Amino acid sequence: MKMDNFSLLQQEIMSDPMNAEFTRRGWLPVYAASPRSRIVLVGQAPGRVAQQTHKPWNDASGRLLRRWLGVSDEQFYDADLFALMPVDFYYPGKGVHGDLPPRSEFAAKWHAQILAQMPNVRLTILVGAYAQKYYLGNRIKRNLTMTVSSFNDYLPQYFPLVHPSPLNIGWRKRNQWFETEVVPILQAVVKEAILPS
Repeated sequence: MKMDNFSLLQQEIMSDPMNAEFTRRGWLPVYAASPRSRIVLVGQAPGRVAQQTHKPWNDASGRLLRRWLGVSDEQFYDADLFALMPVDFYYPGKGVHGDLPPRSEFAAKWHAQILAQMPNVRLTILVGAYAQKYYLGNRIKRNLTMTVSSFNDYLPQYFPLVHPSPLNIGWRKRNQWFETEVVPILQAVVKEAILPS
């Protein structure tokens, strides 16, 4: 049976020398995508649990993110609705303050090839500074707070969000406008994007 383009890309990702150590360990790239995906959600890199379970956003951050988006687990993990594409598809390891950063060269090599297979994308949600820096480039504001509060500047293509990590609970307490003002708009935009054509 002929392999589809997504299966071929996964094989290429796993055989790429930049990912050789992960493949040697038996790790699979952690992402989800479909030729029918309507929303692309870009995070930073899978966490330890996501890598072990091969399920993106399979932790407390993911539960909060789904609440912000206003979607069920079933909707979130339906690749025909959401393509889950972190900046790097492999767990980077533990750093001093949380996980190590993703490899930016991974997205540069693979994202465009995957996005080319998804003609129905209506919205790209950028979760955290790494995703925003990669996709918005010099359009990002002076800091993440300003980028997130200026989300209207990036619509209808992009919607920047703070990362829902427990490490950012202080940011959320200092910036309560995010949940009261931004989240309802995010939910409306997501709801519209996942509606059938």
